[in-house]
Amino acid sequence: MVKAAEFVLPEADGTPSEVPTAEAALQGARDILAEQIAEDAVIRGWVREITRAKGVVKSSVIAEKKHDESKFKDYFEFSESLGTIPSHRMLAIRRGETEGELLWRIEAPVEEINARLLNEAGAGKNARQQYTLVCADAYKRLLSPAIEVELRVELKTRADDEAITIFGRNLEQLLLASPAGEKKVIGLDPGFRTGVKVAVVNATGALVHTDTLYLHQEDRFAGAVRAMVTRFMPELIAIGNGTASRETETLTKAALREMDAPRPQVVVVNEAGASVYSASDLARSEFPELDVSLRGAVSIARRLQDPLAELVKIDPKSIGVGQYQHDVNQTKLKQRLDETVESAVNRVGVEINTASPALLGYVAGIGPSLAQAIVSRRDSKGGFQSRHDLKDVPRLGAKAFEQAAGFLRVRGGAHPLDASAVHPERYALVERMAQDLGVNVAEFIANDALVDRIDLRKYVSGDVGMPTLVDIAAELKKPGRDPRAAFEPPAFREDIQKPSDLLPGMVLEGVVTNIVAFGVFVDIGVHQDGLVHVSQLADRYVKDPNDVVKVGMKVKVTVQSVDLPRNRIALSMRSDGGMGPKAGSAEGGTRRDVEQNNRETRQNTGQRAPLKGGFKPAAKPFVPAKGAVAPNGIRFK
Repeated sequence: MVKAAEFVLPEADGTPSEVPTAEAALQGARDILAEQIAEDAVIRGWVREITRAKGVVKSSVIAEKKHDESKFKDYFEFSESLGTIPSHRMLAIRRGETEGELLWRIEAPVEEINARLLNEAGAGKNARQQYTLVCADAYKRLLSPAIEVELRVELKTRADDEAITIFGRNLEQLLLASPAGEKKVIGLDPGFRTGVKVAVVNATGALVHTDTLYLHQEDRFAGAVRAMVTRFMPELIAIGNGTASRETETLTKAALREMDAPRPQVVVVNEAGASVYSASDLARSEFPELDVSLRGAVSIARRLQDPLAELVKIDPKSIGVGQYQHDVNQTKLKQRLDETVESAVNRVGVEINTASPALLGYVAGIGPSLAQAIVSRRDSKGGFQSRHDLKDVPRLGAKAFEQAAGFLRVRGGAHPLDASAVHPERYALVERMAQDLGVNVAEFIANDALVDRIDLRKYVSGDVGMPTLVDIAAELKKPGRDPRAAFEPPAFREDIQKPSDLLPGMVLEGVVTNIVAFGVFVDIGVHQDGLVHVSQLADRYVKDPNDVVKVGMKVKVTVQSVDLPRNRIALSMRSDGGMGPKAGSAEGGTRRDVEQNNRETRQNTGQRAPLKGGFKPAAKPFVPAKGAVAPNGIRFK
């Protein structure tokens, strides 16, 4: 303090002194030292690392926003390690902050950081008290706010990236779902009040008939279904999985049972995004005279024929296979989803003479403008006879042809390889292979024995390496093969139509509709998707649900519990039905997580929500009380 007194400045001409006292001098010195500490890159580095390693994310409710029905209730008093908090929880907390219900912060090990700052300051005994104040001020006032901002950005980036990755992976699986193929289909878009919208499409997806039927008019409904089956002879009937789906399915199957075989197969189809497509500019241009509600039935029918060709018409964010897509970085999300769609389209390939502009637009090198030009050329000249006809399309140059040709197919084209994934640049190479075997190309392709006789090493050149030759040989064995799995629809139990029909222990078949970090949502045909918690996916430890299932996959599940007031269905894929000692042991999705999945589904697809509420699977099996009566009338003994 004596030394500090030397820096006191007296007033000058009535102007107050900037350093009127010794304490003010000390404060100024402490401020300077605190700023020097806070600006030291090395110090900032280790403070950041300690906070990253030992920090905790804590959230709390804003007092006036506290209520039991809040969708953020699970985060009113919440804390989790900064290094391990899952992306879906971080995004939920951020949304709670955005909506004005939550406050959150990063709590660091302050005492440890201050002790290390003081130790590195190397203060002597006489200055230790002052340096203690300096270090505490440097951290609290300067370092802590700056580091928290950095780590908040880091947490958001990490959560965004993980959520976008999950969305992209789910979208890819949905796009690559099994197609029924070129079959005539009746599409039914269920509804109670507005009726069941009907659209009949032929094998190429062209609309040939529409109607509206009402579930309460059972006789007329059944008669209309039988009349359409007799008239159009469809092989499949596609029913959307939204509201009134099971009632529509029941009446349809009852009507078909009164007909002689062969009868069309009834398939329940995921209708996510159909309503979004119905009101889109693309749907209006495709069906300008058709009522918006009937367009959804067309989409449902076509989606069964070829999910990829129909889903590319819908904004990927509206398909409903992700979480928090409106909260993540929209530029990154759009880029990832566009890349996912383009990759799926190019993996499958596109038939140039039947593809829609929307589908053609995702082919490498094409884009929306050239896609429309291709369709215009196709319509004006009666289709493409070969891939080389693409060169007649205005503005489609050599580079675009080089990029696109291998992904476009011309069935029955001028060259046998036009229907394959072999690029026109390699036709001469394949012709040489066939000539070396003494056969023509048509005899060579799809003949495994002939292809296996080829010594690929003989054809390696400067621009064709062995990996390319291996790919060509594989394609020659199955030219134009579709990488998607064979079509096999799920079979929902006809006696299980609503949540109240479910009982613990029931084993059901279902379809995976969404994959999130904490588990998997499964459609079991009761209008409410059930949750298979990550701890219930297998008899072994599962870190990533994608290691076990994929969107659209058929699975067998056991009902663990049903909470009717909250519309919560707990399912298990474990061999013990989830009743073993590990059931519910893993950390995972909270009630808020499940509710958020439902809100995302409603917001993005216009579909009825799969679930309200959520849960962690119970550690003990559900045991009904003696004499209890289930909602469906069964009395337990």
